[in-house]
Amino acid sequence: MDVIQGAKERARAEVALAIKEQARAHLATEGPGRLSLRAVARELGMVSSALYRYFPSRDDLLTELIVDAYNAIGSAAESAYAKAADATPWGAWHATCEAVRAWALAHPHEYALLYGSPVPGYDAPQDTVAPASRVALVLLDVLEKAHAAGALAVPEGAADAEAVLGADVLPLLAERSLPACVVTSAAAAWAQLFGLISFEVLGQFNRVIEDREALFTQGAGALARQVGLSAQG
Repeated sequence: MDVIQGAKERARAEVALAIKEQARAHLATEGPGRLSLRAVARELGMVSSALYRYFPSRDDLLTELIVDAYNAIGSAAESAYAKAADATPWGAWHATCEAVRAWALAHPHEYALLYGSPVPGYDAPQDTVAPASRVALVLLDVLEKAHAAGALAVPEGAADAEAVLGADVLPLLAERSLPACVVTSAAAAWAQLFGLISFEVLGQFNRVIEDREALFTQGAGALARQVGLSAQG
Protein backbone atom coordinates (compact mmCIF):
# COMPACT_ATOMS: atom_id res chain seq x y z
CA MET A 1 0.00 0.00 0.00
CA ASP A 2 2.88 2.38 0.76
CA VAL A 3 4.25 1.83 -2.74
CA ILE A 4 0.87 2.57 -4.32
CA GLN A 5 0.38 5.65 -2.14
CA GLY A 6 3.86 6.90 -3.00
CA ALA A 7 3.20 6.47 -6.71
CA LYS A 8 -0.06 8.41 -6.40
CA GLU A 9 1.68 11.23 -4.57
CA ARG A 10 4.44 11.40 -7.20
CA ALA A 11 1.87 11.43 -9.99
CA ARG A 12 -0.06 14.21 -8.27
CA ALA A 13 3.13 16.24 -7.79
CA GLU A 14 4.01 15.81 -11.48
CA VAL A 15 0.59 17.04 -12.58
CA ALA A 16 0.75 20.01 -10.20
CA LEU A 17 4.18 20.87 -11.60
CA ALA A 18 2.87 20.69 -15.17
CA ILE A 19 -0.01 22.98 -14.25
CA LYS A 20 2.36 25.54 -12.76
CA GLU A 21 4.69 25.39 -15.74
CA GLN A 22 1.79 26.02 -18.10
CA ALA A 23 0.56 28.83 -15.87
CA ARG A 24 4.00 30.47 -16.08
CA ALA A 25 3.81 30.27 -19.86
CA HIS A 26 0.37 31.89 -19.61
CA LEU A 27 1.89 34.71 -17.51
CA ALA A 28 4.38 35.40 -20.29
CA THR A 29 1.70 35.81 -22.94
CA GLU A 30 -1.29 37.16 -21.02
CA GLY A 31 0.05 38.61 -17.77
CA PRO A 32 -1.00 37.68 -14.23
CA GLY A 33 -4.23 39.68 -14.33
CA ARG A 34 -5.59 37.40 -17.06
CA LEU A 35 -4.45 34.10 -15.58
CA SER A 36 -7.28 31.64 -16.13
CA LEU A 37 -7.59 28.12 -14.75
CA ARG A 38 -9.80 27.19 -17.69
CA ALA A 39 -7.19 28.41 -20.17
CA VAL A 40 -4.42 26.53 -18.39
CA ALA A 41 -6.54 23.36 -18.31
CA ARG A 42 -7.31 23.73 -22.01
CA GLU A 43 -3.62 24.06 -22.90
CA LEU A 44 -2.85 20.90 -20.91
CA GLY A 45 -5.71 18.95 -22.44
CA MET A 46 -7.46 18.68 -19.08
CA VAL A 47 -11.05 19.37 -18.18
CA SER A 48 -11.23 22.34 -15.83
CA SER A 49 -12.90 20.28 -13.11
CA ALA A 50 -9.80 18.07 -12.95
CA LEU A 51 -7.51 21.08 -12.56
CA TYR A 52 -9.63 22.41 -9.70
CA ARG A 53 -8.69 19.31 -7.71
CA TYR A 54 -5.12 20.62 -7.66
CA PHE A 55 -5.80 24.33 -7.37
CA PRO A 56 -9.30 25.18 -6.13
CA SER A 57 -9.12 28.77 -7.40
CA ARG A 58 -7.07 31.17 -9.48
CA ASP A 59 -5.78 32.74 -6.28
CA ASP A 60 -4.51 29.39 -5.00
CA LEU A 61 -2.55 28.93 -8.21
CA LEU A 62 -1.26 32.50 -8.11
CA THR A 63 -0.08 32.02 -4.54
CA GLU A 64 1.84 28.88 -5.52
CA LEU A 65 3.49 30.73 -8.41
CA ILE A 66 4.37 33.68 -6.19
CA VAL A 67 5.83 31.48 -3.44
CA ASP A 68 7.85 29.53 -6.01
CA ALA A 69 9.21 32.76 -7.52
CA TYR A 70 10.10 34.27 -4.15
CA ASN A 71 11.86 31.04 -3.19
CA ALA A 72 13.73 30.98 -6.50
CA ILE A 73 15.03 34.53 -6.21
CA GLY A 74 15.79 33.89 -2.53
CA SER A 75 17.77 30.77 -3.42
CA ALA A 76 19.75 32.75 -5.99
CA ALA A 77 20.67 35.31 -3.34
CA GLU A 78 21.56 32.66 -0.76
CA SER A 79 23.69 30.71 -3.22
CA ALA A 80 25.62 33.81 -4.25
CA TYR A 81 26.18 34.73 -0.61
CA ALA A 82 27.42 31.23 0.22
CA LYS A 83 29.89 31.37 -2.67
CA ALA A 84 31.11 34.74 -1.38
CA ALA A 85 31.72 33.37 2.12
CA ASP A 86 35.40 34.32 2.01
CA ALA A 87 34.80 37.75 0.50
CA THR A 88 34.63 41.01 2.39
CA PRO A 89 31.13 42.20 3.40
CA TRP A 90 31.38 44.70 0.53
CA GLY A 91 32.06 41.87 -1.91
CA ALA A 92 29.32 39.69 -0.44
CA TRP A 93 26.83 42.56 -0.73
CA HIS A 94 27.66 43.07 -4.40
CA ALA A 95 27.58 39.34 -5.16
CA THR A 96 24.13 39.04 -3.59
CA CYS A 97 22.73 42.08 -5.39
CA GLU A 98 24.12 40.92 -8.73
CA ALA A 99 22.59 37.45 -8.28
CA VAL A 100 19.17 38.98 -7.61
CA ARG A 101 19.45 41.12 -10.74
CA ALA A 102 20.60 38.16 -12.83
CA TRP A 103 17.62 36.07 -11.71
CA ALA A 104 15.22 38.91 -12.47
CA LEU A 105 16.63 39.40 -15.97
CA ALA A 106 16.45 35.65 -16.65
CA HIS A 107 12.84 35.38 -15.37
CA PRO A 108 11.19 38.72 -16.24
CA HIS A 109 7.59 37.46 -16.17
CA GLU A 110 7.97 35.79 -12.79
CA TYR A 111 9.72 38.91 -11.51
CA ALA A 112 6.84 41.04 -12.78
CA LEU A 113 4.42 38.78 -10.91
CA LEU A 114 6.27 39.66 -7.70
CA TYR A 115 7.15 43.31 -8.23
CA GLY A 116 5.00 44.54 -11.11
CA SER A 117 1.47 45.87 -11.00
CA PRO A 118 -0.80 44.26 -8.36
CA VAL A 119 -3.14 41.58 -9.68
CA PRO A 120 -6.73 42.90 -9.48
CA GLY A 121 -8.74 41.12 -6.82
CA TYR A 122 -5.80 39.21 -5.38
CA ASP A 123 -4.56 39.62 -1.79
CA ALA A 124 -1.34 37.78 -0.98
CA PRO A 125 -1.78 35.48 2.03
CA GLN A 126 0.51 35.02 5.02
CA ASP A 127 2.18 32.10 3.24
CA THR A 128 4.07 34.55 1.02
CA VAL A 129 5.72 36.54 3.84
CA ALA A 130 8.62 34.22 4.70
CA PRO A 131 9.57 33.48 1.07
CA ALA A 132 9.39 37.20 0.26
CA SER A 133 11.83 37.93 3.10
CA ARG A 134 14.65 35.66 1.93
CA VAL A 135 16.61 38.24 -0.07
CA ALA A 136 16.29 40.80 2.72
CA LEU A 137 17.52 38.28 5.27
CA VAL A 138 20.61 37.54 3.17
CA LEU A 139 21.41 41.25 3.05
CA LEU A 140 20.97 41.41 6.81
CA ASP A 141 23.37 38.48 7.16
CA VAL A 142 25.97 40.49 5.24
CA LEU A 143 25.47 43.44 7.58
CA GLU A 144 25.50 41.27 10.69
CA LYS A 145 28.83 39.73 9.65
CA ALA A 146 30.25 43.19 8.99
CA HIS A 147 28.98 44.48 12.34
CA ALA A 148 30.52 41.54 14.20
CA ALA A 149 33.85 42.24 12.49
CA GLY A 150 33.71 45.95 13.34
CA ALA A 151 33.45 46.80 9.66
CA LEU A 152 30.04 48.46 9.69
CA ALA A 153 29.50 52.17 10.24
CA VAL A 154 26.14 52.53 11.97
CA PRO A 155 23.97 54.89 9.89
CA GLU A 156 22.91 58.12 11.53
CA GLY A 157 19.34 59.36 11.57
CA ALA A 158 17.67 56.05 10.67
CA ALA A 159 14.27 55.35 12.19
CA ASP A 160 13.68 52.81 14.96
CA ALA A 161 12.84 49.32 13.69
CA GLU A 162 9.84 48.76 15.96
CA ALA A 163 8.26 52.00 14.79
CA VAL A 164 8.81 51.24 11.12
CA LEU A 165 8.65 47.50 10.50
CA GLY A 166 5.48 45.39 10.44
CA ALA A 167 4.51 42.77 12.97
CA ASP A 168 5.12 39.99 10.43
CA VAL A 169 8.74 41.03 9.99
CA LEU A 170 9.88 41.79 13.54
CA PRO A 171 9.97 38.12 14.67
CA LEU A 172 12.41 37.38 11.83
CA LEU A 173 14.80 39.94 13.35
CA ALA A 174 14.50 38.95 16.99
CA GLU A 175 17.71 36.89 17.13
CA ARG A 176 19.88 39.30 15.13
CA SER A 177 22.58 41.35 16.79
CA LEU A 178 22.12 44.46 14.70
CA PRO A 179 21.25 47.96 15.92
CA ALA A 180 17.67 48.91 15.06
CA CYS A 181 18.82 51.82 12.92
CA VAL A 182 20.85 49.42 10.76
CA VAL A 183 17.75 47.29 10.16
CA THR A 184 15.64 50.23 9.02
CA SER A 185 18.45 51.53 6.82
CA ALA A 186 18.73 48.06 5.31
CA ALA A 187 14.98 48.01 4.67
CA ALA A 188 15.29 51.24 2.68
CA ALA A 189 18.25 49.84 0.72
CA TRP A 190 16.33 46.62 0.01
CA ALA A 191 13.44 48.63 -1.43
CA GLN A 192 15.80 50.75 -3.52
CA LEU A 193 17.60 47.65 -4.81
CA PHE A 194 14.36 46.25 -6.16
CA GLY A 195 13.41 49.64 -7.54
CA LEU A 196 16.65 49.71 -9.50
CA ILE A 197 16.05 46.19 -10.80
CA SER A 198 12.40 46.88 -11.59
CA PHE A 199 13.26 49.91 -13.71
CA GLU A 200 15.49 47.68 -15.82
CA VAL A 201 13.29 44.58 -16.02
CA LEU A 202 10.00 46.40 -16.53
CA GLY A 203 11.30 48.77 -19.20
CA GLN A 204 11.58 52.17 -17.52
CA PHE A 205 15.23 52.44 -18.61
CA ASN A 206 14.40 52.02 -22.29
CA ARG A 207 15.89 54.90 -24.34
CA VAL A 208 17.24 56.38 -21.10
CA ILE A 209 20.04 54.13 -19.82
CA GLU A 210 22.29 52.19 -22.16
CA ASP A 211 24.92 50.62 -19.89
CA ARG A 212 22.55 49.20 -17.30
CA GLU A 213 25.12 46.88 -15.78
CA ALA A 214 27.43 49.79 -15.01
CA LEU A 215 24.54 51.74 -13.50
CA PHE A 216 23.54 48.76 -11.38
CA THR A 217 27.08 48.27 -10.08
CA GLN A 218 27.23 51.94 -9.17
CA GLY A 219 23.80 51.77 -7.52
CA ALA A 220 24.63 48.64 -5.51
CA GLY A 221 27.77 50.36 -4.26
CA ALA A 222 25.81 53.46 -3.25
CA LEU A 223 23.36 51.28 -1.33
CA ALA A 224 26.24 49.45 0.38
CA ARG A 225 27.66 52.77 1.58
CA GLN A 226 24.16 53.86 2.63
CA VAL A 227 23.90 50.93 5.06
CA GLY A 228 27.39 51.49 6.45
CA LEU A 229 29.64 49.21 4.37
CA SER A 230 32.95 50.32 2.95
CA ALA A 231 34.89 49.05 -0.03
CA GLN A 232 37.93 48.92 2.26
CA GLY A 233 36.08 46.94 4.96
